[in-house]
Amino acid sequence: MKLLKVKTARFRVVVDQCGRPEVYTLWIKPKADRRFQMMVRNNRVMTIRASETGTEFGVVGFHKEKNARYLAFPKSLKRFEGQRIIGIDWLLVQT
Repeated sequence: MKLLKVKTARFRVVVDQCGRPEVYTLWIKPKADRRFQMMVRNNRVMTIRASETGTEFGVVGFHKEKNARYLAFPKSLKRFEGQRIIGIDWLLVQT
């Protein structure tokens, strides 16, 4: 059985290159939220998921799923697309 190697990036590196994110709460359906759709189109959204072991990791883009959280960044996350963002530090997130 061959294991797939997933590229990873540290959350702190993402914040250093793309700015401090803020938690984005979806109060209405994502398709109806024009500001959110603009951020998705500009690659500024990260979905935070929980892994089976209970740790959190991020993926670039909007991935609708139960218990996911979303971060909105000031700059594009395109350079981190396809990577698993590890080491989520909530102290680096704007409140």
